[in-house]
Amino acid sequence: MAAEIQPKAQTRKPILLQRVEGSQEVVNMAVIVPKEEGVISVSEDRTVRVWLKRDSGQYWPSIYHAMPSPCSCMSFNPETRRLSIGLDNGTISEFILSEDYNKMTPVKNYQAHQSRVTMILFVLELEWVLSTGQDKQFAWHCSESGQLLGGYRTSAVASGLQFDVETRHVFIGDHSGQVTILKLEQENCTLVTTFRGHTGGVTALCWDPVQRMLFSGSSDHSVIMWDIGGRKGTAIELQGHNDKVQALSYAQHTRQLISCGGDGGIVVWNMDVKRQETPEWLDSDSCQKCDQPFFWNFKQMWDSKKIGLRQHHCRKCGKAVCGKCSSKRSSIPLMGFEFEVRVCDSCHEAITDEERAPTATFHDSKHNIVHVHFDATRGWLLTSGTDKVIKLWDMTPVVS
Repeated sequence: MAAEIQPKAQTRKPILLQRVEGSQEVVNMAVIVPKEEGVISVSEDRTVRVWLKRDSGQYWPSIYHAMPSPCSCMSFNPETRRLSIGLDNGTISEFILSEDYNKMTPVKNYQAHQSRVTMILFVLELEWVLSTGQDKQFAWHCSESGQLLGGYRTSAVASGLQFDVETRHVFIGDHSGQVTILKLEQENCTLVTTFRGHTGGVTALCWDPVQRMLFSGSSDHSVIMWDIGGRKGTAIELQGHNDKVQALSYAQHTRQLISCGGDGGIVVWNMDVKRQETPEWLDSDSCQKCDQPFFWNFKQMWDSKKIGLRQHHCRKCGKAVCGKCSSKRSSIPLMGFEFEVRVCDSCHEAITDEERAPTATFHDSKHNIVHVHFDATRGWLLTSGTDKVIKLWDMTPVVS
């Protein structure tokens, strides 16, 4: 059974700046408008809204646009003010927003997928629109001509999509728990590799192009940091949620990862520390500390006239141990365990207070999060929840 997280009380907390309310259904995605006190949102209620802060201090829609189908996702490019919206019917609709964010002009529609669009990315440098759908297809279009450039069928419905402009690698996370890396050319793609480390489906991806790290969040409550640039296959687990990880965002300037859970938990991870991989769990028919047989080891049980014991594993060394030899619990933050987990007695004695020092802080958004967007310039975090509310947070007390 997974250990319950008991985060310590935080002295520095995110500051709630604003609640933006008015959507009739869940806001599937929203972004903070750079250099403006505004928010763009797309909702299951078929609406696209641009919320601007008024003199009263409240956010009110300057644009309220109804789409022909529920809005599932979006991508906004601030430089061109191009807004790409994915719909439940498989269409991607593009608009250009006016400079004052009071008008949106239709540009074109892409018949991108046979069913609901799950993720969109607009790549300005290449003039590409990348997308995934519930039809298990990844597709990319030319944003100028609207022409389909290519596609790739994924093993399951994709729920995470990231792109590296420099290498033209696309990262696709899907519900089976697999991450697929493709190399894109103008009109074809090549499968680079696939890997998996989660026991549940991938729910979110985040890419750091500087350190060349890929972060994946999952329904198994964990985050994994994949060292793509190191080319050594290093994968670091981060255990800090009691519910599925719904969204990820990375603050490059401070090297902090923000992960948000379905239960409203916000975890801010310090990634500017040397973290350690969790060990592989070792196989054994008897306790690797006291040599007591495990319950399936009938021969040793008969020979020693002892009752077989249940097998556990030490999270620090990976050895197979019995309950008596692993009666202690400890946090191991540098291995990603911010809460106490099972360790063998010898590892418990070896872990120092310095090694137990937290590398993450825990916060409660007080709504079940479905999406986040981080504005690194101002240190603002946007969370949208199943309660149909958008919240704006000042994260500078904890992300700095």
